[in-house]
Amino acid sequence: MKKLAIVDMGTNTFHLLIAYKRGKKFIPLLKERRAVKLGENGINKAWINEDAEKRALDALSEFSKIIHNQEPEELIATATSAMRSAKNGQDLLSKIKDKIGIHVNIISGDQEAVYIYEGVKKAVVLGKQPVLIMDIGGGSVEFIIANKHEIFWKISYDIGAQRLLEEFQKNEPITPQERKALYHYLDTETQELQEQIKKYKPKVLIGSSGTFDTIADIYFQQIGKHRPSKTRVKIPLENTLSICEDICTKNKADRLNIPGMSEMRVDMIVVACCLILHVFNANDELDKLHVSSYALKEGVLHYHWGDDD
Repeated sequence: MKKLAIVDMGTNTFHLLIAYKRGKKFIPLLKERRAVKLGENGINKAWINEDAEKRALDALSEFSKIIHNQEPEELIATATSAMRSAKNGQDLLSKIKDKIGIHVNIISGDQEAVYIYEGVKKAVVLGKQPVLIMDIGGGSVEFIIANKHEIFWKISYDIGAQRLLEEFQKNEPITPQERKALYHYLDTETQELQEQIKKYKPKVLIGSSGTFDTIADIYFQQIGKHRPSKTRVKIPLENTLSICEDICTKNKADRLNIPGMSEMRVDMIVVACCLILHVFNANDELDKLHVSSYALKEGVLHYHWGDDD
């Protein structure tokens, strides 16, 4: 039995996952997350500011103590969009290595998409028909068209929620003019996505963790049920669109009062919902939403260690 650790340094949230491996089965031991906001007030300038750097070092210092106590046999730490684009990203990696002793790999958007697919594939039973997988990060958004056997197409766009928030949403609530400008930008940026959806005709959108988890929590609060402890849940399309539209009409204080709302996502969830609405409204073929509670960190776990006995 092997104990393994994953650190996922996202643009908004840092995650720690420690799991046992017994045969080919993984058993999660603990999960931790910290709202680091690594890209805040800097991502569109390709810079990690001092406050964000301090939050990153503090979070990783906490993670390091947990990892030390758990004594995993192996550790993989990854960093994504904010670190990919930051001019001072390598300087921060050096500080992390020197002060905390964690070696971090900056992964490409293409590799990030592969990891997300591997994570989703473990949470959702995929079939032969292509599905569209969407992962909304703070710095980038990954789209993958795939089935249970293979990835047909994948892309990582630098249209993450922190980038869009700082560029397009200046008001609370977001104004119709801001939404119009954002949708026009997304139309321009995601042309290849629209072409690939027309080519492969996926019917199901699988949302990977993050914003989609919050939408699922809100949905189950609305229908008065506990969210099932499953790795995948289904949300009716009309409820998805209704929840997203409602979020986009509220200011921050009112959004915080929505049952099921995550405080750590309350700022970026408006532009993230605009992204989701744009994808559904631009593609009539998509008529279902499934939410995967597995994402990049689970994908890293299975990609690197899933085939060993």
